[in-house]
Amino acid sequence: MNFLKKLVITVAIIIVIFLGVGFFLPSEFKVERSVTIDAPAEDVYSQIVDLRQWKEWGVWFERDPNMSVVYSGPQSSVGMTSSWQSEQEGSGEMKIISLTPNQNVTYSLYFPDFDMGSTGELQITESAGTTKVTWMDYGDVGSNPINHYFALMMDSMIGPDFEKGLANLKERVEQNN
Repeated sequence: MNFLKKLVITVAIIIVIFLGVGFFLPSEFKVERSVTIDAPAEDVYSQIVDLRQWKEWGVWFERDPNMSVVYSGPQSSVGMTSSWQSEQEGSGEMKIISLTPNQNVTYSLYFPDFDMGSTGELQITESAGTTKVTWMDYGDVGSNPINHYFALMMDSMIGPDFEKGLANLKERVEQNN
């Protein structure tokens, strides 16, 4: 019985420490990756601003080709929305909230399963016949200390997806040039 009491106390202390540390971890996160594409900015931009084109280069669509996707709003414009459902990749919604032709597409993301959202950006910079694309996602997970651990791990969770998606985008755009 003494062993069981010590075990319960030890587990309780570990949980308190885990939660306590969580309060001191950052609630904000930012993930950023870049690629240089041998093509003019308008060729890259057309693949990014039309959310329907993401099926051709987005890594999530590769992993679940049966993902159910519904598009709404004005195509390739502020307000265009992509909503998806996937048993493998989860469900979510992406909506274009701002854009500057051939320079930037900013979108909001919302994941209802986690009641979490973030903001994403694809910045496009053309120089000497090549185009640099920088893909960012950033947000704040709130005050829940457990979510702070997710913020801490966000780069390792979605960074590789950004890298693969950008590599796919590069391949697609350069093949079409």
